[in-house]
Amino acid sequence: MLETPHEKGFDDIVELAASLCGAPTALISLVEAHEQVFKARVGMDPDRTSRDVSFCDHAMREPGLTVVTDATADPRFRDNALVTGEPAIRFYAGAPLVSAEGLPLGSLCVIDYEPRPEGLTDLQARTLEILAGQVVSQMELRRAVRQVEQGRDALAESEARFRVIADSMPQMVWSTLPDGYHDYYNARWYEFTGVPDGSTDGEAWNGMFHPDDQARAWKIWRNSLETGDLYEIEYRLRRADGVYRWTLGRAVPLRNPDGEIIRWFGTCTDIDDLKRIEQGQALLSQELSHRIKNIFAVVSALIALSAREHPEAKDFARAVRDRIGALARAHEFVRPHSDVSRPLIGEMTLHGFLSSLFRPYAEPGGAPRVELVGEDALFDDQAATSVALLFHELATNAAKYGALSMPGGKVRLTTRAEDDRFILNWREIGGPAVSGPPERQGFGSSLASLSVEGQLGGRLERVWHVEGLEVTADLPETALSRRKAAQDRDRRGTVVDESVRAGGRAGH
Repeated sequence: MLETPHEKGFDDIVELAASLCGAPTALISLVEAHEQVFKARVGMDPDRTSRDVSFCDHAMREPGLTVVTDATADPRFRDNALVTGEPAIRFYAGAPLVSAEGLPLGSLCVIDYEPRPEGLTDLQARTLEILAGQVVSQMELRRAVRQVEQGRDALAESEARFRVIADSMPQMVWSTLPDGYHDYYNARWYEFTGVPDGSTDGEAWNGMFHPDDQARAWKIWRNSLETGDLYEIEYRLRRADGVYRWTLGRAVPLRNPDGEIIRWFGTCTDIDDLKRIEQGQALLSQELSHRIKNIFAVVSALIALSAREHPEAKDFARAVRDRIGALARAHEFVRPHSDVSRPLIGEMTLHGFLSSLFRPYAEPGGAPRVELVGEDALFDDQAATSVALLFHELATNAAKYGALSMPGGKVRLTTRAEDDRFILNWREIGGPAVSGPPERQGFGSSLASLSVEGQLGGRLERVWHVEGLEVTADLPETALSRRKAAQDRDRRGTVVDESVRAGGRAGH
C-alpha cells in the first residue's frame, strides 16, 4: 500500500473529506517506523514526512477522533516543525485507521492553516469517522485480493513443478478427484497409449484395459474408493501399437487434516518384460521338477523289475517302493506348479496331510516316527506347498543328521490353536547330541523360512537344544485354510458388492 500508485477510490475519499469539512488539505496517512506516507492527498505537495513531526502518529493511537483546534496552543505540537515553519498547520482533525486485527495503521485527517476554535460539527466528525472506516475496508479488500492472487500464483507454480517432475518419470502418473474422476495424466501416459490429450479424462480410461481385466480392475478400484484402502492391481494395458502389456497399477489417497480424501494419486508401471522373465523361470522350474518326478517313477519301476528277478527281495522291494512313492507324493506338493498342474487336495485336515508327508520316514513295520499330537485344523491346497516345503525340509534333515538318523530316534510335532494364531512345534528326541546352530544356513533352510514368513505370513524360530532341534512355526489362524477364510469374509459382507452406490465414479 505504501509504494503503490494513486488509486481513485482513495483519492475520492480525501476530496470528499476536505469538501465536507471545509478544509484546504486532507490526507490518508500511513505511519511507518521512521516516516509517514500519504496514500492519498489533496492540498499538500510532499508525499511523505518524517514520523517525528506526524500528527497522525498521535491520532492513530487514540480510541476516537483527535481534534487540535490550535496547534500553537497545544503542548504536543506547538514546537512541531510543521507548525513553526511551513506549511504552518493550525487546525488538525484525524480519525484513526485500525486494521481488523486491531493494529494502528495511520489516519484519515483534514488540515487547516487557520485555528478553528469551534472544531468540527457533529456531522463533519461522524462523516470523517465513517470515511476512515471506508479507507480501512478498501485496504482490507486490496490485501485480500493480493492474497488470492498470491495463492493462485503459488498454486500455479506448484502445479508446474509437479508436472515437470511427473513428466520426467518413466512411469505413467495419474490423478483423480475424491470420487475417482480422472482429471490428470502425465506425458508418459499419452506417449505409451498414443491417445489424444484429455481423451481419457473422467471414465474414458475403461477402453484401454484388456476386456478380460476390466471387471476385476473396476471392482478393486471401487473398493478403494469406498474404503480408502491402497489400490494395487496387475492388468493388461493397450499400448499405442495395439499390443497389450502387463502393467502394475497403484494409487494412494491424499487426505486433509480431518482425514478426508481430497485426491488420489496413482502410477502405472510396465511390468511385461518382468512377467515374461518370471514365466520363463517358472517354466524351467516346472520342467526340471517334472524330470525329477519321472526319475522317481523310473527308480520305482527298476526296483519292481529287480524284485521279479529276485523273489527273495520282494518284501524289501515293496518297502523301498512305498518310501519312494511317499517321497514322490511329497515332491508333488513342494515342486513349482502352474495353475493347471497345481495339486488340488480339497478340504482335508493338517494332520492327515502331514501323516502322508511323513510316511517315507516310518519304521519298517509302518509305525510312524514323527508323532502328531494336539489340535487338528482344516487345510487346503493354497497352504499345501508352503507347509510341505517346511516339514519336508525338517524331516529330510532329521533323517540325515538328526533324530531320524538314529535307531529309536523320534520327532514330536505338536499343533495348537492360540487366540488368533496356530502354533506348530517340531521337537527331535533321541538323536545325536547337538553342539549348536550350523555355521551357515543352507538353501533348504532358507526356503523353509521363506515359506513360513513370506508365503504364510508367520514367524519361524529354531532352537538347537543338546538333545535335539526344536522349531516353532507361529502362523495366523487363517494361513492354513485361506479359501475358507475368504468365504467367511464374503458371508460377513466385507467384500464390496459389484454394484457401487449410484452415480459413483470409477477410475484406474
